[in-house]
Amino acid sequence: MKPVKVLQIAFTYMGTVVGAGFATGQEILQFFTRFGYWGTVAIGLATVLFVWLGAKMMLIAADIGAKSYEDLNKTLFGERAGRLVSHFMLCVLLGVNAVMLAGAGSIFNEHLGISYQTGLLVTMIGCYLLLRKGMNAILTVNAIVVPVMLVFTVLVILDTLRSPGAERWLQLESDHSPWAAWASPVLYAAFNLSMAQAVLVPLGKEIGDRRTIVAGCWVGGIGIGFMLLAGHIALSAYMPGITQLAIPMGGIARELGQSIQWIYLFLIFAEILTTLISDVYGLTLQLEERLGWSRRVIVAAVLLVCYLISQMGFGPLLSTLYPLFGMVSLGWLYLMIRRKAG
Repeated sequence: MKPVKVLQIAFTYMGTVVGAGFATGQEILQFFTRFGYWGTVAIGLATVLFVWLGAKMMLIAADIGAKSYEDLNKTLFGERAGRLVSHFMLCVLLGVNAVMLAGAGSIFNEHLGISYQTGLLVTMIGCYLLLRKGMNAILTVNAIVVPVMLVFTVLVILDTLRSPGAERWLQLESDHSPWAAWASPVLYAAFNLSMAQAVLVPLGKEIGDRRTIVAGCWVGGIGIGFMLLAGHIALSAYMPGITQLAIPMGGIARELGQSIQWIYLFLIFAEILTTLISDVYGLTLQLEERLGWSRRVIVAAVLLVCYLISQMGFGPLLSTLYPLFGMVSLGWLYLMIRRKAG
């Protein structure tokens, strides 16, 4: 077991799951904080699922020599159904990537005074250049982004502990059903794990060593849980007013001063970039198996399709795709739980 490989798995796992939705605070708010003190229990359950099923997914990928997430889905669902699930995932990943691109364009436009289209093109070119180095690029980018994310998380939690509402995460009441609170971490884990398989499956095959994979998923899963809890504690201190903000964590970052805001701005863009390169890489591997084209040509084609879709705004399409993908993700999670690893 190599400590460097363990950290590479952990950082990639954390960077893939803790994406832009997490960094904005909306995911934590919707899946955990709105349930009050039950949100803390829900985060504990989600953490267990991330440790257990993340390791299981990568071990299965290593055992079957999966080249892409389609190979894993065929193993879970069978040849025909697995291919259909993978096709559906391809559509959703294209949609998610288009939204990531649109988000990057908005950051350039709103915060740096650079045009939306220029922001899209700069992000696409950066993504293309990084993906020329394959999995190494994903590991390297996450090795930079995740430590910055951890620093930001620690600063937020330290500031929250000094605030009058520091204890609210243990006391906050909620009108929502406890059953909804129990279902929420399962849905959160199902959706994020099924999305993360685009990069975790090929990473599991590449690493191969079982002890390293398990240790990496323990560190990564606990790291995800820590950041969820830190965000939950911070957001709870500002409830219920924080729910009015489109980017709740941005509001908290403003309270910490301008330098922290710049760190946060970097973090949002970096999280978009890590999600983008991870998903495009997973799509590329699947399409490479099917089409036999050059990997660079496929990367360019996928980015071009995402660019075209990002011109549409994409809200109505996402509102249709996400609930559907949520249902498929629950089926995927059930089969992952039933499947034996090795």
